[in-house]
Amino acid sequence: MKTITKSKLEKYYNITNKALEIAKKSVKGENKKAEDIFLMVSCYLKDSIYFKDKGDFVNSFGCLNYAHGWLDASARLKIFKVKDNKLFSV
Repeated sequence: MKTITKSKLEKYYNITNKALEIAKKSVKGENKKAEDIFLMVSCYLKDSIYFKDKGDFVNSFGCLNYAHGWLDASARLKIFKVKDNKLFSV
């Protein structure tokens, strides 16, 4: 598929939000690294929604991928103790 559609964006919003929920549950106590990562993910998700609302699906999808990339890289670095290899590259 060469087109980014609303349904494709929704699919990846759901995937990223599910990964975010799992990552948040995996952090025990205070963790400055995790807090910084969650802030970055939140900012990219907000940017993604901003672009989606403007009809700019390409930049929306790009921001969405950055948000998930932060989660994925953090799982790989073991900042999050996650085991789901469908949502994270662990």
